[in-house]
Amino acid sequence: MELRNLEQQLSQFRSRVWVAGLFATFCFGLVLARMFYLQVIRHDDLLEQAESNRIAVLPVVPHRGLITDRNGVVLANNYSAYTLEITPSKAGKLDEVIEGLKELIEITPRDLRRFKRLSEESRRFDSIPIRTRLSDEEIARFAAQRYRFPGVEIQARLFRHYPLGETASHVIGYIGRINAREKAQMEDWTDEEIANYRGTEYIGKLGVEQSYEQVLHGITGFERVETSAGGHAVRKLADSPATPGNTVKLTIDIKLQKMVEDLFGDRRGALVAIDPRNGELLAFVSKPTFDPNLFVEGIDVDNWKALNESIDKPLLNRALRGTYPPGSTYKPFMALAALELGKRRPETVINDPGYWEFGGHRFRSHGDGGLGAVNMRRSIVMSSNVYYYILANDLGVDAIHDFMQPFGFGQITGIDLRGEVRGVLPNQEWKRNTYKRPEQRKWYAGETISLGIGQGYNNFTMLQLAHATATLANGGVKHKPHVMLATQDVVTRVETPAEVGAGVSLGVKPEHVAVVLSAMEGVTTEGTGTRVFAGAPYRSGGKTGTAQAVTIGQKDRYNAARLAERQRDHALYSAFAPADKPQVALAVIVENAGFGAASAAPIARRVFDYLLLGRYPSEEDIRLTRLGQSSSPIGPFRPASEVEWPPAATR
Repeated sequence: MELRNLEQQLSQFRSRVWVAGLFATFCFGLVLARMFYLQVIRHDDLLEQAESNRIAVLPVVPHRGLITDRNGVVLANNYSAYTLEITPSKAGKLDEVIEGLKELIEITPRDLRRFKRLSEESRRFDSIPIRTRLSDEEIARFAAQRYRFPGVEIQARLFRHYPLGETASHVIGYIGRINAREKAQMEDWTDEEIANYRGTEYIGKLGVEQSYEQVLHGITGFERVETSAGGHAVRKLADSPATPGNTVKLTIDIKLQKMVEDLFGDRRGALVAIDPRNGELLAFVSKPTFDPNLFVEGIDVDNWKALNESIDKPLLNRALRGTYPPGSTYKPFMALAALELGKRRPETVINDPGYWEFGGHRFRSHGDGGLGAVNMRRSIVMSSNVYYYILANDLGVDAIHDFMQPFGFGQITGIDLRGEVRGVLPNQEWKRNTYKRPEQRKWYAGETISLGIGQGYNNFTMLQLAHATATLANGGVKHKPHVMLATQDVVTRVETPAEVGAGVSLGVKPEHVAVVLSAMEGVTTEGTGTRVFAGAPYRSGGKTGTAQAVTIGQKDRYNAARLAERQRDHALYSAFAPADKPQVALAVIVENAGFGAASAAPIARRVFDYLLLGRYPSEEDIRLTRLGQSSSPIGPFRPASEVEWPPAATR
């Protein structure tokens, strides 16, 4: 029995050994098969993954291009600084992290408010700055304690800077962090365009910065770096340097721009000056202005509230988006329409008793006495309302609309700045499409009368009025207005002029244009602009205008002293110079400042003196012009080339 048990046990043992051996062989086979699968079949795929874990491709953000004026004065540049940034997804409890950082680096309540706002606009894995412009001492303190703060890094960043502050801010614009709405819009971009913005956190928001974003941004580069298991860079394997953005050279003369802004002072308004020969904008002023530097790092709540809720609306580009009745500056165009459409001859005389009655309604003009016998020239020189009341009635609203439309009234001019508004050039179709109630949609004959003097439904921008004046001064040849003069390649330094295209003739008769321009010249020699242009060594043409800010009843008399400041009439002036070969045309409005000859025309005179004579007004003259108390220049002028630049206040 014992022998049989021993043999049985040996047999069982041998079976177990075989089973164990087979199992071990099977397992070893699985290992070999897995190794074969991984090392042979999936070799290329796993090698690529290993390389991607070991190698990181980092975007290199390009330097943003410069913006300069026509003379090379820098209006927007860049500076480098260190920022302290937090990636919320890596940082853990943000409150504890921030409290710890406060022990090392000063973090103000403003910094915290900005960080909170940016956090709400960004994704959790985005790097968000909590402090900018760190000092060397702050960098050293954080570096020594860096191990305590996972997800917190010091980054070297380029910051946009606007060295002249508020000057020309509406033209230049500003940049800011890309927000959720802009990210959604970028989804429609091509893959190449999206790739060019990897690593980019800022984009142009307004003005030239926005309109020429693609030119200014540059081309993003990359660095291929080897990283450690902890994700830190070990060495650089390859790189493709970023290409900086190109320089955008503007048509604006920034010294002229600053001078005009100083002449406005604290008053609200706009001025647009154009070279009628090519459409170049020489000055593009909107007052009040704002400091674009406030937006670069993310504007704080207090400054945003002050700008956004101000009754003066400093963020409104009045030259591009503000619409106003043109007042009597519309009369030269009405006169040209009368000549072109055969409704008047220059010598035709009408009587101006100071009013005109139509449909039982009295439309007033120059007081009780009126102007008496008025032909076309005198109607412009002395600004007869009655002449244009009757003319508007004779032409009709649709004929007025069809003639004015090619001059750009109530139309998009096509300027190379985003955000332009159309304004209103009314006709019967416009009214039918605008109003809902049947009685509102009907055009009444009496509504046409006030259109003749630039009132009623007429509402245009100063850009449109300046553009139309430039077209008239240029003999009816229209050029598209533009602010870009050229771009300069940052690598080759080669300048490429802006593509502006040829002028478009409106087909008006030269003899008719000559009649109107001669009458506008008479405004400055014998009419409402005589005092302002007294002593000017050049000849110019112009037209003063006054536009109602609020409606005054026909039975009531306008009395500025009895009205609140913001209910008073706007002062306008449109003009060109020199009269024989115009080099500049402009339109200017000073809101709630009364008569154009008193407040708007003096600014135009200083612009002409600067551009044609190289003269800069005296400090006393600037002070009085701000107050609306100047006519022709006061005090010794200064040669524009010798005026201190940049202004001491902007250094």
